[in-house]
Amino acid sequence: MHTSPALDIERIRALFQPSSVAILGASDDTGKIGGRPIRYLKESGFKGRILPINPRRDQVQGLDAYPSIEAAPGDIDLAIVALPSPLVVATIQACADRGVRAVILFSAGFAEIGEEGLGVQQQITHIARTSGMRILGPNCLGAINLRHGMIGTFTSGMEGGLPAPGRIGFVSQSGAIGSHCFAAFRERGLGFSYWVTTGNECDIEFADCLAFLAQDPDTDVIAAYIEGCRDGEKLKHALALAREHRKPVVVLKVGKSEIGAQAAASHTASLAGSDAVYEAVFQQFGASRAHSITELMEMTYACLGRRFPAGNRIGLATVSGGVGVMMADTASELGLDVAPMPASAQARMKERWAPAAVVNPVDTTAQVTSDRELLSDFLELMLDQGEYNAVVIFLAHTGLVKETSNRLRDQLRPLRQRYPDRLIIVSTLCRPDIRADYEADGLPVFEDPTMAVQAAGLLMRLGREFEAQHPRAASVDPDKGGQLSLPQGAFNEFTAKQYLTGAGVPIVEERLAESAEVAVAEADAIGYPVVLKIVSPDILHKTEAGGVMLGLRNAGQVLDGYQNMLTQVRSRLPDARIDGVLVSRMVGGGTETLIGVQRDPVFGPVVAFGLGGIFVETLKDVALRTAPFGLYEAHAMIRQIKGYPLLAGARDRAPADVDALAQALVAVSELAWHNRDTLESLDINPFIVLPEGDGAVAVDALVIRRDDPELETRHAAANAT
Repeated sequence: MHTSPALDIERIRALFQPSSVAILGASDDTGKIGGRPIRYLKESGFKGRILPINPRRDQVQGLDAYPSIEAAPGDIDLAIVALPSPLVVATIQACADRGVRAVILFSAGFAEIGEEGLGVQQQITHIARTSGMRILGPNCLGAINLRHGMIGTFTSGMEGGLPAPGRIGFVSQSGAIGSHCFAAFRERGLGFSYWVTTGNECDIEFADCLAFLAQDPDTDVIAAYIEGCRDGEKLKHALALAREHRKPVVVLKVGKSEIGAQAAASHTASLAGSDAVYEAVFQQFGASRAHSITELMEMTYACLGRRFPAGNRIGLATVSGGVGVMMADTASELGLDVAPMPASAQARMKERWAPAAVVNPVDTTAQVTSDRELLSDFLELMLDQGEYNAVVIFLAHTGLVKETSNRLRDQLRPLRQRYPDRLIIVSTLCRPDIRADYEADGLPVFEDPTMAVQAAGLLMRLGREFEAQHPRAASVDPDKGGQLSLPQGAFNEFTAKQYLTGAGVPIVEERLAESAEVAVAEADAIGYPVVLKIVSPDILHKTEAGGVMLGLRNAGQVLDGYQNMLTQVRSRLPDARIDGVLVSRMVGGGTETLIGVQRDPVFGPVVAFGLGGIFVETLKDVALRTAPFGLYEAHAMIRQIKGYPLLAGARDRAPADVDALAQALVAVSELAWHNRDTLESLDINPFIVLPEGDGAVAVDALVIRRDDPELETRHAAANAT
């Protein structure tokens, strides 16, 4: 593990836009690792100086060669190192001493092989930190800037030829995945602005490259492959930069399963971390997650049109009823609004072509291939009167026939021009030249109609993200750090809730009693019914210990309950320290939820929210966000859970006070952030959300500090349920 420097875009510019490139380990054999970059640079028309370094040759591939980096003339922006691992440390030091600005380190045999290799890699990291020279790798396939002609790689994916420069920035931790995607995107006709693989990330990390691409004027969309990261804050900052610059990020993240996470860690020596937290980070910062290389490519392609309608209403047009159902199912699963056409528009469609299905999906039948204006007539009604933000049109295999597709394009082209803010997507089997025709008209094409609907959903979601005027992250007030600092020592329930109320989290009205008589007096003051709960730093699960009495309605019940509870607790846990008994107002009529905080090793404090009971334990219905965040994100978190309708007022239930709930979530995120170095975990369960306007209260709470001497014991007890 190492601490990375803060994001510094300018310091890695030499990696992507060098004016001179030295190749150490340069070879005359154009098929070898040290020979391919020279050949690629020459073939790409690189305008800068190419400096082969080889002590045994005067020339390499027709270029003057030099015996060492010290002997190479002029300033050197970038050095490519293709040498055996035993020579690497001395070579990297020589590059730093020579004033090289950046290094691409192909060599393998470092952190990915174990502790010995990690130790050597840390020496390389030290050179980077002390010299300011940036290093990509080791164990990587390098970087490419197609507009610049900088081909700093040895990937065999280049053997099929260079794609035309495009507007997709690609970053991958895996060289092999990066190489495969390079070839796959090229064959799909998709061009890159930049392509980079980061390998072991001894210095330049995935997030550095992501941040560079987020601010690059030649990049419109970022496609990414990640296995894990060490610096969660840096990754969040890079994703926030992309969102700020309206750059969609489509990311393929592996390691969902336990065995997958272990494989990812051993592959590039990344820290895989919790996949659920990565999922939350992507959602929180607007990145779109792909689950296959094909999906990564198709989602990236969808974003290239830069058309992001900020809505959720989709119209489906089809020449096949069955495909219409399929598309509607997909749209429904994605939460899209498949709203029906207005009745007046349906009537006009029926007048135009009686066999059509005209609700939504709209089935034109195959008549569109013979009636030259039917498609445009129907689509104009959908766009005009249906007011759909996006329309997906399934045209079967018409894209395989030039004459037919030209006729259909003639109907679609005016609509594309007339409704510039709407998204119009075509789904058809297509020849490459016909696909290019559609794309030239501003009409993206997908062969799979369900993928076309997914693309529409993605683009509309991005539109809503980009148009949101609310801050996605909290504006952290550093002056609140002292107010929110965790007190020293172990917490019991009473001290935990006292801390929470000071941090802005509402708690149930309660008093601490150290005798039965005081408990009765406090109950009289609070008002009946009340709850009695044992207070002990040693008892995390009070119910199992007999430490809870519910629904006590008078002084006699409180007196008897106090004495009986102490007797039960002392018989079951005779060694437990007892600090007293809580007398609390009994809360009814609300919805039980839970709010928690756990410390993630990569991203720090993570806030969890869900409904209580079966929703958490059985359905795993929990939303996660990294701290801190603001009210906009808190409300998004609440709406995310499947049980949200219970809070919104489903089945004649009164709507819950979600505003009070959101404010509590923000308060918890702020206290978690300010205590990120001292808080191990926080559990508020239940947090009862009362009917709208009545607020919300924490009824029970558990706080564990990282320096708690009984941390492992408390963790085990807390996880027992």
